Amino acid sequence: MRFIFLLLMSFTLLSACERAPITSPAAVKDVPVVGEGRMIPITTPKGDFKVWTKKIGDNPDIKVLLLHGGPAMTHEIYEIFGKHFPGAGIEFYYYDQLGSYFSDQPDAPELWQTARFVDEVEQVRQALGLGPDNFYLFGQSWGGILAMEYALAHQDKLKGLIISNMMASIPEYNDYAAKVLMADMDPKVLAELKAFEAAKDYANPRYTELLIEHHYIYHILRMPAETWPDEINRAFSHLNTDIYIPMQGPSELGASGVLGDWDRRADLSNITVPTLIIGATHDTMDPKHMEWMAGQVQNGRFLLCPNGSHLSQYDDEENFFTGLIDFIKDVDNGTF
Repeated sequence: MRFIFLLLMSFTLLSACERAPITSPAAVKDVPVVGEGRMIPITTPKGDFKVWTKKIGDNPDIKVLLLHGGPAMTHEIYEIFGKHFPGAGIEFYYYDQLGSYFSDQPDAPELWQTARFVDEVEQVRQALGLGPDNFYLFGQSWGGILAMEYALAHQDKLKGLIISNMMASIPEYNDYAAKVLMADMDPKVLAELKAFEAAKDYANPRYTELLIEHHYIYHILRMPAETWPDEINRAFSHLNTDIYIPMQGPSELGASGVLGDWDRRADLSNITVPTLIIGATHDTMDPKHMEWMAGQVQNGRFLLCPNGSHLSQYDDEENFFTGLIDFIKDVDNGTF
C-alpha cells in the first residue's frame, strides 16, 4: 500500500499547503485525460453521485475493471495498461472511485468506509454489464483491499481476481514496515522522520525530501524521482487527502485511520474464484506474505516481480504484464 502514502507530494516538491485541493470534476479539463469517459450514476446513503469510467478495447469474454490505490488516488497509475492490454485482446476499464479526481467529490465523511466502496464497485459492475462469464477484477494497493472485500461479498459475479501489491492484513503490514523497511533505513534518517511525525509536521518539505531520497525510489518506484512517468506524478498531485487521511492515516511509517485494524487473513480460504496474487521483491508489502496468500485462496497463483517495487507495472514491466496476461488467458481458455 505504500505508494498511496505520498499524500503530501508532487515532484515539483510543492507542499500540501501550496496545492489547493481539487473539488470539482470540471477541473479535469485542464489536465491530460485518457480520452472521454463515461460517468456512471451511483446511489449512496448520502445521495446520488457519478463516478468516471472509460472502456478500452472490445472482448465479450475478457473484461477487466481496474481498482486504483489510495484511497482516493486515480486511474492515472494504470495508463501503462494501455500499452499492453489492447495488443493482448483484453478489454479493460479505467475507473475513478467516488471522491477521486475524475469522479464526483462529495463532502461526506461517512461515505469513506470499505463496505460502502464495495457497494459502489457492485453498482459500477452492473452498469458496465460485467458478469461471471467475463468479469476480472484487478486491485492494487488499497484497490487490493477493495478487490478482496468485493470477492468475499460478490465472488459469484467474478471470472477472475487479481490482487496486486497488497497484503491481507494492515497490522501485519505495519509489523513488516517497522521490522524490515524502517530497520533497513539509515538510523539518523529514520530518527529525523519520526521527529517530524511526532510533531505532526507532515507538510514539511524536509520530510518529503527524506522520504523520496531514502524510501520511495527504493520501495515505491525504482527509478530516479526526476524520471518518474508524468502519469504517476499527475496521480499523486490529484490525491484527495480529505479521504486518504481519515482512511489511511497521515503517517509515512505505518497505516492507521479507518483501515488500521483491517485484517482478512482468516477469510482468504473463502475465496474460490481463480486468483492471481502479484508481489515484488522490493515492494513495501512483504512478498513472502503475498506468496502465502496465493496458497490460502482455493485457486491461487503467485507472481513475483523480482525487479519491482510497489508500482511493479512500471519498474518490472515485462514480468508484471507477462504474468498478468498469462493468468487472464489461462482462466479464459480453461487451463488455469
